[in-house]
Amino acid sequence: MVYSYKEIINKYQSRNELNKALEENQIYKLEHGIYSNEKIVDPLILYSKKYPNAIITMDSAFYFYHLTDVIPNKIHLATDRKSSIIKNEKIFQIFIPKEILNAGKITLDIQGGTINIYNKERLLIELIRKRNQIPFDYYKEIISNYREIAHELDMYKIEEYLSLFKNGDNLFEVMQREVF
Repeated sequence: MVYSYKEIINKYQSRNELNKALEENQIYKLEHGIYSNEKIVDPLILYSKKYPNAIITMDSAFYFYHLTDVIPNKIHLATDRKSSIIKNEKIFQIFIPKEILNAGKITLDIQGGTINIYNKERLLIELIRKRNQIPFDYYKEIISNYREIAHELDMYKIEEYLSLFKNGDNLFEVMQREVF
């Protein structure tokens, strides 16, 4: 399990007890302010704990949902446009307006941890929105995988999310042409 500093202090009751647990390898310090009872933790869980207001998106989410076999070299996190810049070389931060940030956000429990991630419907919209910024072969791979799961997607959610975007009608046309 992954803990914040506040949670780990509550568990061990004092800094001295925490230091003792760290020395005895009962608990491990993963990053500043983040601890775990396991030495190696899924980076999605780690950064969801470290940045609780961020949402896993784009390459990291596509890989998580098995829409690509390309392992991302950074964790892609969506944050409010007005939030602070994350100064971490392992993070690729995407700034999104507050009005649309939480549309499609879900919370999942995985491997003893919790992550905030966009659902597949929202990710499809993000993929279409950023199609000109993504390498063509990578885009085609993900679109092809979306075609295979098109029957699983909730069209009502897609329509709801598209209504939040200024160019929702154009995005829907592209989506109809390439996926459905």
